[in-house]
Amino acid sequence: MFMNTVKTFLKDENGATAIEYGLIAALVSVAAIAALQAMGGSLVNIFGVVSGELDSAATTASSGASGGTDTSTTPTQ
Repeated sequence: MFMNTVKTFLKDENGATAIEYGLIAALVSVAAIAALQAMGGSLVNIFGVVSGELDSAATTASSGASGGTDTSTTPTQ
């Protein structure tokens, strides 16, 4: 009786699939973290450039604002 139980236990593979999926998920997570860390520096630089350009554009727009409607580009009839 005990030997039959042991044989049945050793042949049972129900938990193996769950463990395999867990290992695959862990591997994908590690790969994603490594990729994001490798790209982190370049992303900081890209967003720094974008931020600088937006600040520059905002400064230029606010210093050039006349407070009213710009009629210098209005076509004459």
